[in-house]
Amino acid sequence: MLNTPIKTEPITQQPRLLEQVVAKMRVKHYSLRTEKTYVDWIKRYIWHHGKRHPKDMGAAEVEEFLTHLAVARNVSASTQNQAKSALLYLYKEVLGVELPWLDNVTQAKAPKRLPVVLTQVEVQAILSRLDGTMWLIASLLYGSGLRIMETLRLRVKDVDFARREILVREGKGFKDRVTMLPVSLVEPLKSHMLKVQALHQDDLSTGHGEVFMPMALDRKYPNAGKDWNWQYVFPSVKLSVDPLSKVVRRHHADEKTVQRAVKRAVKLAGLTKLATPHTFRHSFATHLLEGGYDIRTVQELLGHSDVSTTMIYTHVLNKGGRGVSSPLDVL
Repeated sequence: MLNTPIKTEPITQQPRLLEQVVAKMRVKHYSLRTEKTYVDWIKRYIWHHGKRHPKDMGAAEVEEFLTHLAVARNVSASTQNQAKSALLYLYKEVLGVELPWLDNVTQAKAPKRLPVVLTQVEVQAILSRLDGTMWLIASLLYGSGLRIMETLRLRVKDVDFARREILVREGKGFKDRVTMLPVSLVEPLKSHMLKVQALHQDDLSTGHGEVFMPMALDRKYPNAGKDWNWQYVFPSVKLSVDPLSKVVRRHHADEKTVQRAVKRAVKLAGLTKLATPHTFRHSFATHLLEGGYDIRTVQELLGHSDVSTTMIYTHVLNKGGRGVSSPLDVL
């Protein structure tokens, strides 16, 4: 009697844990930077507990890991919160587990530091030591109160020259807002964008010119990625391979390039303040308040959810935020 082969269904392997994390985050349109950060923290958590699977652990292990970061590793409060967010995302979104409130975590201490603020003379000293695209980016950081990544992710369609406005899309907290476009930057920005448009035309002629589209719009509008309106205002100097789609594209400029340029300009200006690109945003807010603008207006321009966040700039005004003069100055 012949043996009849038994038909078996192919075994479908369950995606590995980190693959599930990445898949979930891409469905929810998290940035590649956040994706890498979360995956890194989840790896550290697993290694810390002897490579145990997170489904076999829970709130106690999460609390122990976060406490270890604060006590043994002496990390900052923001770093500890970043790790906490990654682990809560893992359990809630991927494993479908609601962790009890983490009451027993030793919290890293958040220092109450005032922001570094430049005087107008210092701002001018730094800007005068920058040129070209770096000067334009730094001028927007100060003149419009933008964050560095908000500036680099600007698209052509987000700049309204007629209304002298800049639309910031999906800023911090995934919020849109409108801020000002300084009159003095209108012509330099128009001139810059003519050069960018010529670069885009060159890319199109070589079979490229397609930019990254947010929220899967490339599937809804297949040709929109090559449209001039969707191009970055500050593109990279070279083409690169998109790590997700593997398509060769011209991404936006790298923030590290801006950071190095500003650091060099600060040194050349002979300033002792620890000024970075973000210092221009602090200076923007402070100088507006010094100029008498309402704090609610400044709050909207900065995109702060709570006015208490904007209130910190009242503590770095020339008059101490309360218009108080020193008794020594009235002798």
